[in-house]
Amino acid sequence: MTQTERRIYLIKELLSEQPKYRNLPVPADAAEQKRLLRSLMNVRFPQAASENFLTAQDEYLREELAQKGVTELSSLTPVSEGIYLWQGDITTLRCDAIVNAANSGMTGCYVPCHGCIDNCIHTYAGVQLRQECAAIMQEQGREEETGKAKITRAYNLPCKYVLHTVGPIITGPLTGRDETLLASCYRSCLELAEQVGIKSIAFCCISTGEFHFPNDRAAEIAVRTVREYRIENNSVIKVIFNVFKDVDYEIYRNLLTAN
Repeated sequence: MTQTERRIYLIKELLSEQPKYRNLPVPADAAEQKRLLRSLMNVRFPQAASENFLTAQDEYLREELAQKGVTELSSLTPVSEGIYLWQGDITTLRCDAIVNAANSGMTGCYVPCHGCIDNCIHTYAGVQLRQECAAIMQEQGREEETGKAKITRAYNLPCKYVLHTVGPIITGPLTGRDETLLASCYRSCLELAEQVGIKSIAFCCISTGEFHFPNDRAAEIAVRTVREYRIENNSVIKVIFNVFKDVDYEIYRNLLTAN
């Protein structure tokens, strides 16, 4: 199948799963098709998919990744020993693991085409990621605690693993507990990563988007926690601070290059 044929096949399969959407026409425009496909993947509840669907989906997502291009960790220059700063799309970074800023349900963002990193990671990993997360949560039997971490495979992402952590949600003035919980997110991910032998990990800006943690203070906590962890544990794990916005790049660059 061509990429267009795969996309249309996947859309039709996903529409057939949803009785209220079955008669929805497939748009002729490629951009609208992509938007519809992503929306249908976003709202799909965790459930098994046929082998034919998964084959077509995996081929489609890998071709999309190839078109976007993959950034290799080996192509990046460290800011200091073992620490990197990279501005770009974390779903295109090839390293051992990336960190997902998850919600307490842990099965991804269900808002169609939402711009959060949780939505992006689940979209481009494929429907298998939501299934694995749902299995973890079913076994756990409760919502994920803030400041903890879970690990899954990465499926169609160029990394090997995804570490999922729930950051604090800020609804009023920032508190010391909020800061402690955010630091726990970074430490929990690092501890879990080293337990399974991960040698490189890319952190997104946890809690600074939809969870409203102030960007500058979040970056200070992130950098301090990572540096302290590496020293205290004599860790050689490579850490990439991944940012998407210019403002975050400037904040992290200033922190990481300060004496």
